[in-house]
Order: sequence, then structure tokens, then C-alpha cells
Amino acid sequence: MTKPVNAIEVKGLKKYFGDNKAVDDIDLTVPSGVIYGVLGPNGAGKTTTINMLATLMKPDAGSAKVFGHDVVKEANAVRQLIGVTGQYASVDEKLSAIENLVIFGRLLGLSRSESKAKATELLEEFGLTEAAKRPLAKFSGGMRRRLDLAASLIAQPPLIFLDEPTTGLDPRTRNRMWDTIRRLVKNGSTILLTTQYLEEADQLADRIAVIDRGKVVAEGTPNELKKSIGAATLQLHISDAKRITEAAQTIKKVLGVDTQNPEPKLITAPMRDPDTVTDLLVAFKEVGIKLDEVSVQKPSLDEVFFALTGKTNSAKKGKK
Repeated sequence: MTKPVNAIEVKGLKKYFGDNKAVDDIDLTVPSGVIYGVLGPNGAGKTTTINMLATLMKPDAGSAKVFGHDVVKEANAVRQLIGVTGQYASVDEKLSAIENLVIFGRLLGLSRSESKAKATELLEEFGLTEAAKRPLAKFSGGMRRRLDLAASLIAQPPLIFLDEPTTGLDPRTRNRMWDTIRRLVKNGSTILLTTQYLEEADQLADRIAVIDRGKVVAEGTPNELKKSIGAATLQLHISDAKRITEAAQTIKKVLGVDTQNPEPKLITAPMRDPDTVTDLLVAFKEVGIKLDEVSVQKPSLDEVFFALTGKTNSAKKGKK
């Protein structure tokens, strides 16, 4: 039985801009037929990685293959297998939605009738039929993002790169995009999704790579990544917001972990050993730090992100 070819295989990939190591020795393996999330802060190297995989930029070192085709040596073959939707719309605002899609179809070698049929099909798929002839100047941000994704699917590519596809969208439009992404995979496509939104990665991705400073710092399923930082998260609501810093220092001393402060009176920390919580409460009592509430919740990707990168990403939980 023939072994399935991975959608993406990356080994030792590097890209430097002067002294800046944008991508620094990345290894990735993306199986076919999955949504693979790449999570990381701004400047982590996500977009640069996609640009190299999509043949838009040559790597300085390492290798990358798309369905077995080398992205440098077989760039033309790779381009026939992929669709790319970037952070900013690539459509022409002077044209209507259907005119944009027909032009994309013609550029990809479809006849005029085939291009129009495919454009009509995609407009229906993305809920844009009623706006088909409307000037793009009157489109909302969400409508433009959906049209941009539709344009990348004209040729029905087996691999689709989505670089922060829901940036700036309202929650309702974001959820519609999520449904569309799930349908694409159900119909046989593979998705490589970069995002800063933790909820998005958690909802969509079968596997996630966390990239920071050009390196993969962790990889696995969402549940595997959550378990890697502990069984649960301790949430402490401090009575006096002025003592948050002192509380964080006490937690560091007793539990040996770093904390987050997502709200003025809320402090959170990974709870690796439940037995030490009693010691922490005793320490708080000794220094006179009063608590309004103590609770425990399962780890989230927010805690994973913070633990791996040292950066809080609480503003990126899908609140757009």
C-alpha cells in the first residue's frame, strides 16, 4: 500500500534579512487533509514561512516540499497545487465581485464560460450572490475577506495557505469563515492557517506549531499543547488590585511559575501540582493578601502561548 504524501515537509528552513533571523531552522510536517495552525506573535516568522512555501520568496537554507515537490527546484509545479490568501485583500476594488473572480479564472486558464460558472458557484458558496455586481468600494471588510478567499479557490487547489484570514472581522463573519474553512477540508483540501487568535487555532486546527523568533518552540494537537504546561490553571481574584505585583512574586516563590494579569484584580498561573495550592494560600495569609475568589480551570492556548513565548496574547482571543 502506497504511503500518503505529506502536504508539506520542511527541514532546516532559514530566511535572514540582514541580522534579523526571520525564519531560523524550522522543521514542519503537515499531513494531507488537515487544518494545520501556525501560531505566534507579530514578527515570529509566520508570514515569511508561508511566502517561502508558496514560492514567493527563496529560502536562504534548508528545504521545503509541497506534495513531494521542492518549492525552489519545482516552483511551477508547486504553484499549481496551492492557493494563497494573505492578510490583505488581493482583489481589485474598481471591479465588481463577479468581475474579479472571472478575471482570476481567465488568468488561471479557464475559458470565459468556465470562469463565469466558477465565479457564480463561489459567490454562492461564500454568501455573496446578492452582492455579485456591487462595486467593491461598497463591500464591508468581511465581504472583502470572503471574496479574497473565494479568489484563491478558483482552481480548487489541494493546499491552501490562509495567512491570518480573519484579521479585523466581526465575530459573526469570523464564524462564517470558520465554517467555510471546515468545509474546504471536508471536501479534500489541506489548510495551513497562520493566526494570532488563540480561539481560532483552538477551534479549527488539528495540529498547531507555535513559532517564536523564527523557531518552532512547540508542536502538537491543541490538547497536547495544553497538557504540556500543566493539568490546570489557577485563577486568583485579589481583593486589593495594588497588591497584584506582590501576589505574583509570592506565587513565583511558592509555585515556581510565572503569572499573567489579564484583569486588574485577576492573576492566573499554571497549576502543575495541586498539593502546592494549600501552601500558596498559607503564604498569602501570612503576608495579608486577601482573596475574593479562587478557581481552577483547564489550560487554554493563552497559557500555552504565554508559557512558550513569554508574551501574553489575551487581546487576541477572538475579540475583533
